[in-house]
Amino acid sequence: MLLREHKDLKDAIIGIPPKEKDKLLLRLIAKDKILTEHLHFKLLENEHDLTRRHQALKEEIDEAMDLLNLDKRLSSKETLTVFRKLNGQINHHFKVTKGVNSEVDLRIYLLNSVPLVFSENVFPSLYKYQEKLTTYFLRTTLSVFKKYQKLHEDWQFDLQENFNALLNKVYNSKLAHAAEVMGLPTQL
Repeated sequence: MLLREHKDLKDAIIGIPPKEKDKLLLRLIAKDKILTEHLHFKLLENEHDLTRRHQALKEEIDEAMDLLNLDKRLSSKETLTVFRKLNGQINHHFKVTKGVNSEVDLRIYLLNSVPLVFSENVFPSLYKYQEKLTTYFLRTTLSVFKKYQKLHEDWQFDLQENFNALLNKVYNSKLAHAAEVMGLPTQL
């Protein structure tokens, strides 16, 4: 049931006394964790808190990548698992803050950090994870590129160097042909 389809319900909600409306609103908000965090961010936090959240997520990406790189038997399966987890945290960050600029910056940072070279060609069972990782990596890169194009030109300028580093990473790997087919530019 959508509210816009029921004008009577909308009018009835508007007519509810303020105290009762506040109780209902608080009950509804309590059922949605993301909405609660978003309202907390919007009503109680400021630009400094956005910067703090952004930096904390970058540090978490660094820590996760350091742990991955310490593993002498680095595999695409473990990398894909960590990559998806961190990408999910960036999704959560975006849902809470609604900051497209910080989302694009964090995704570029993550994509630049993810390793793409593995020595597991001898293990056919792990090869499927390498294919999944490269597909996920390229799709995420393409998605970030589309969002990058929609950013204000000042933000594009600020992110251009990091995005070019990402494109250079892609085109200097075995992903070059697939990236070209997907329509990713070689440079911005």
